[in-house]
Amino acid sequence: MSSKTIKAEELAELNDSDILKLRFKNLGLAISESEVQDYVNQLYSELEAKGLTFRPQIFFGDEWFSPEGMNAIAVPFYLANTRLKHLEKSMMLEVEGGNPEWFMKLLRHEAGHCFDHCFKFSKRKKWSQVFGSPDKDYAPERYRPQPYSKGYVKHLERWYAQAHPDEDFAETFAVWLSPATDWKKEYSKWPLALKKLNYMETLAKESLKLKNTSEKGRAPSNVANLTSTLEKYYQKRRKENADEYPDFYDTDLKTIFNGDIEVKTSISARRFMKRHKKDIVMTVAWATHERKFTIDALVKRLTDRCAQLGLRLGKSENQTTMEVASFLTSLVKNYLFTGKFKREA
Repeated sequence: MSSKTIKAEELAELNDSDILKLRFKNLGLAISESEVQDYVNQLYSELEAKGLTFRPQIFFGDEWFSPEGMNAIAVPFYLANTRLKHLEKSMMLEVEGGNPEWFMKLLRHEAGHCFDHCFKFSKRKKWSQVFGSPDKDYAPERYRPQPYSKGYVKHLERWYAQAHPDEDFAETFAVWLSPATDWKKEYSKWPLALKKLNYMETLAKESLKLKNTSEKGRAPSNVANLTSTLEKYYQKRRKENADEYPDFYDTDLKTIFNGDIEVKTSISARRFMKRHKKDIVMTVAWATHERKFTIDALVKRLTDRCAQLGLRLGKSENQTTMEVASFLTSLVKNYLFTGKFKREA
């Protein structure tokens, strides 16, 4: 492919393989010329309505994040236009922030990080008393949520406020900022979460008297400066997501697929899994809120092991589909909530 900048209308005419050969910096993406600008305008309007003075700089990055210490938000490049969304869907099975509601939830969350970057609230003793120590080990992909806890707001999936005190602050800010949320009423019976929201209200008023001390400079991972190809980017992401869970247990596979020897069919377990993969992935993703790509990779691994064991369908397809989905759901939930990848007793 040429090293020239590709226009949006030209990108729309390319197939996936050609787009994957492009370098990020040749995509020629600009917030002001994209679908994202309307969301940015909405965020700024919401900040103004709350009387806040800071306005995050928005740029296209390789994922959702706010650079440490900066009043800036990276929006994933694939949200710039419809063609790149389709590519992301094809490569990762879903598009994080791919609809207006989801996009604004993520944008408000990242704005919460910016709020702290601007005014350094997390350095205060009171902040730590309310949210916990900001120095706590940070491993957002390995936290163990408590689904029924009333100490945190419910905003992004997987109870993300519980991932780390910094994320708790950002999630609380997002709920407080959202014009569609009557947080005083919604959290009236959740005293700990309500305490955090009231504290956010106090900080918002106090910020009007404070100087913005966020860091300046060039934002990291701005796609306008990245020389990597999209192909290398997706290879890395797919590997990271596929490796998230360890292997399965053969006993479970044999239990699911073994039936009465007299009713064994000619359909291999591998063939069955390929035929029903889409439905299984959708069911497990819905039940666990886990990424579809991660579950898809898990199903592929399960399918390969079925082939190695030479398993064949020994029950009805409907029953087997339910058993596989149930097995995967319990497996994923156990891993998310306990950190142990195991069968249920």
